[in-house]
Amino acid sequence: MNQANAMQHRLITELQTSGLRLTRPEQRHVARRGGAGPSDHQAVTIDGTTVMVPIFTESAWQSPFSVDSAGPGEQVIRYAGEAGELIPLKNISFATTPRFYEGQTAEGVPYSHIATLHSRDVLATTILQTCIRYESRKKACKFCSIGQSLRAGRTIAHKTPEQLAEVAKAAVELDGISQMIMTTGTPATPDRGAKVLADSARAIKAVVDIPIQGQCEPPADPGWYQEMKDAGIDSLGMHLEVLGQDLRAEILPGKAEDTLEDYFQAFKQAVAVFGRGQVSTYILAGLGDSADDILAVSERLIEIGVYPFVVPFVPIRGTPLEDHPSPSAEFMEAILKPLGKRLYDAGMTAATAKAGCGKCGACSTLSHYEKAAAQESEQTTKANEHRPTLACG
Repeated sequence: MNQANAMQHRLITELQTSGLRLTRPEQRHVARRGGAGPSDHQAVTIDGTTVMVPIFTESAWQSPFSVDSAGPGEQVIRYAGEAGELIPLKNISFATTPRFYEGQTAEGVPYSHIATLHSRDVLATTILQTCIRYESRKKACKFCSIGQSLRAGRTIAHKTPEQLAEVAKAAVELDGISQMIMTTGTPATPDRGAKVLADSARAIKAVVDIPIQGQCEPPADPGWYQEMKDAGIDSLGMHLEVLGQDLRAEILPGKAEDTLEDYFQAFKQAVAVFGRGQVSTYILAGLGDSADDILAVSERLIEIGVYPFVVPFVPIRGTPLEDHPSPSAEFMEAILKPLGKRLYDAGMTAATAKAGCGKCGACSTLSHYEKAAAQESEQTTKANEHRPTLACG
């Protein structure tokens, strides 16, 4: 990895852990408060790379990184140095409000209440904005804010397949959306959301050809994996978030009823249907799992064909973990750099996924380290090709 790329990766990692302090209201464009993640984030483009960066979190308000004007129509990230000086770092721009946000259904529901823009060209929705875990204090994941946007009136409780198809078609035609991610709160049914994912995907694919990732907890009946794939879901996300069983029981007590080994069994069943690299899992770094533990579990995941999407934990206001610190950039680099190389060596990178959070990559610099590993491999190959050989005889 050359020095310029290394500095770029480090800056983005720093921003995703420390957040970005916005200094003027007009800088808040396509931002997301509450709801299913990434929450309290905003899409920003830094020297051509679009990422999701926390802006509404407590750490963002105290971040050494801020945005300031660098001239007419230009904005730059500035870093507050030890002496209090503001050091300009990189040019930055913000994602503009997509055109499909102007639409609404025949019932008068704004399109933005049905699906939202994530990153630059990714459409995302939470089909069921309620969850059996969230409704129970004893079972709720302590980092989750799925109910916040519903209470604030920024979304609706259940998006129908017809609504999702209508909005997806508009987003593709008006804004060039390249993929769609559908997650859901977990219902009180054995399919754990697989049915609403399948129904929605079937309706969407009937009107627009767009890659779709579905996200749910492992269904009780593994037959749902084939049902979802047949309905048009191209890749599947089943998220561990936390790895150690004691830590899982503390932070996500409801989900922890399914152990790590339960998830691995489900992963193997899903990979058999969707294929290697088309099943992924979210891992939140900074909640207590060590870097070594995350890398060890990631290695197991890669071996069975599951993409481990490791992102820095970002606390969300109004949740029990709102005061929990985010991990340091050094901690994230200790995971992402070797993991990116391992994924490249395995031929299972963000680029090989059909759809999903890993393919989008805006919430982590993992894909940047995959690309860096590819560049290093290419440079090594070229160097070996030009290395002189000794003639014998």
